[in-house]
Amino acid sequence: MTLSISLRGEPRRWFKTLAMVALPILLLVALISLQRQRLTALQNSSVANQDLAQQDESKAASLALAQKMPSFGFDNLLADWFFLQFLQYFGDDEARASTGYSLSPEFFRVIIPNDPYYRLFYVFLSGSTSNFAAQPHTAVEIVTQGLKALTPAFPADGFYIWRYRGVDELLYLGDGEAAQLSYQTSADWARQSSHPDAPYIVENSQRTAEFLANNPLSKQAQVNAWASVLANAFDDATRQKAIDRINALGGSVIISETGEMRLQFPPDD
Repeated sequence: MTLSISLRGEPRRWFKTLAMVALPILLLVALISLQRQRLTALQNSSVANQDLAQQDESKAASLALAQKMPSFGFDNLLADWFFLQFLQYFGDDEARASTGYSLSPEFFRVIIPNDPYYRLFYVFLSGSTSNFAAQPHTAVEIVTQGLKALTPAFPADGFYIWRYRGVDELLYLGDGEAAQLSYQTSADWARQSSHPDAPYIVENSQRTAEFLANNPLSKQAQVNAWASVLANAFDDATRQKAIDRINALGGSVIISETGEMRLQFPPDD
């Protein structure tokens, strides 16, 4: 009797067995590789965050030194130099998402004493320190320091700076009485100014001061203040925040097809 054995199915069975053994090993190797990549990414992220924190520490030390050193007559140049550094710091979204905006006021502790007359410095001071760094007390303190160097006549647009202080006092500190004084001073200074915006500021600031004199929690005054935030905002998030607050207070912001914004105040308080 001849015994015939077929080997045709053997390679398939061996291949199937090999696949069953090898597949889990390959999956395990792949998982280990992915885990190593993830660990490396986490380590790199941790190192990057440490580097950013160290950069902030170094910058804080530099700013602390700059606040004490003499300007040797280069006041404006020093203010401009540190303002450029502030813009670089403030505009680094990735770094700010990691370490925050806490150094913002420290830049202005250098900038404002060296050049208290340039109005736009105060716009960035208020926006960065009160809004982003959540330090409105510090913002008001630095603004007040700058105002000591100003007069109703110089600079011609100094009345705006009193308004900026009033906005911070009203919206971020909730101090309607202090804000009333700031708005009233803004109106008084505008009356003595030759600046082309002065007549508008006289009317607007005086009206807000009167609202606050009658009611320190006046919604109309708050809407007016948020309108100032909206007008001076330099990022979309702040603009939207201002619009949302105006709407919540009963006012509204109407935007035309040309992009022009018109403010509608809430009913009388």
